[in-house]
Amino acid sequence: MPKLSLARVPLHTQIGVAMLLGLGVGWVVGPATQPLGELGKLVIQLIKATATPLLFLSIVSALSTTQVEGKGALRLLGWATFNASLALILGLFMSNLLHPGRSLSALARSNEIPAAFADKKLDFLGMLKGYVPTNLVTPFAENLVLTIILLAVLFGVGMRKVRAHQRAQGLEHYRVIESAIESLLRLMEVVLGWVIHTIPLAVFGVVASAVGEHGFAPLSGLAVYVGVGLVGLSLHILITYQALLLFVIKMPLRVFWKAAREPIAYAAGANSSLATLPITLKALDRLNVPKSASALGACVGTNFNNDGIILYEGMAVLFVAQASGIDLSLAQQLSAALVCMIAATGVAGVPEAGMISLALVLNTLKLPLDLLPLLLTVDWIIARGRSVTNVLSDMMLSLLVAKGEKQSPDPT
Repeated sequence: MPKLSLARVPLHTQIGVAMLLGLGVGWVVGPATQPLGELGKLVIQLIKATATPLLFLSIVSALSTTQVEGKGALRLLGWATFNASLALILGLFMSNLLHPGRSLSALARSNEIPAAFADKKLDFLGMLKGYVPTNLVTPFAENLVLTIILLAVLFGVGMRKVRAHQRAQGLEHYRVIESAIESLLRLMEVVLGWVIHTIPLAVFGVVASAVGEHGFAPLSGLAVYVGVGLVGLSLHILITYQALLLFVIKMPLRVFWKAAREPIAYAAGANSSLATLPITLKALDRLNVPKSASALGACVGTNFNNDGIILYEGMAVLFVAQASGIDLSLAQQLSAALVCMIAATGVAGVPEAGMISLALVLNTLKLPLDLLPLLLTVDWIIARGRSVTNVLSDMMLSLLVAKGEKQSPDPT
């Protein structure tokens, strides 16, 4: 009889079982389960510790090795920024309109979040000034995401210059550094993968603690959180992408959705836009998208073209603020939005990328992380919506780049 290996059980199944066990233990044991909530906080700390170097290495690798030239690069960046901005605006709009965070406000306040947060002013320029590094160690020790991204951009662009200079002289010393960066990046991906597989344990502890202390009330709040997130992602797909298809790309909707069915199904199952990339490229081939455009839009663009993650972050940041009794002004929300767009750059293709990126964003904005472990319990549901949106975003970007090349794909 074959042995049942836990590694063969899908992560979302493990999380579901852990959630059910937590519900049962919390209901039976009661308030005595409160210490189990610390498991979630420990996992969040591990995610922050491993995600920041991964973010740095991902950006350095992308900037130093990606070959994007001329007008294609401008089209790529322009449309990616446009789509991401619309996604972010929609995420902020949904949270401002529906105020989903209020559904968990009682739970958050019971965690004794300091009242100082309610009066905190997010001065982005002042914050940016404070994150200019004085050395190369402190940003990683303190998880200063903006500083790490700034350093990554400098190192990435610097590596491109070094490579060009050494190639002109017939030297290849730069390959040693590139190989080291790729090896370290792979190492951090493996380590972060191990951390992610501790999420079921965290989910068990958090659910048991929440139910033991508050009963089943948190479940209704989480349902609102999931509902608003999925509705926002669906609206972005149905409104933004279909409008681009009809009025910019000028492709029949039925043609696009017929080709997109397989990538959508695979992304929902694999929960990764990067893992879906081969299926995405085949779908673009069926739409007669030129290889140059699909390489830019799907292969290069997938490193930073993360509409699903960005929309989710915009919604989730306000959700956490609302649940914590923090009223963010429009200027503060715009500052938070910019941080969301920057932080989403280096986490493409990483499992649970949205939650990892959200942890970095909340830490950067100095917003409370108390609710984050509880959100882990249902993130596997929203994560599939994020992955599907990211895959469709890659396809849309490829079609838009092809349109700009005046080689618009023939859908017939």
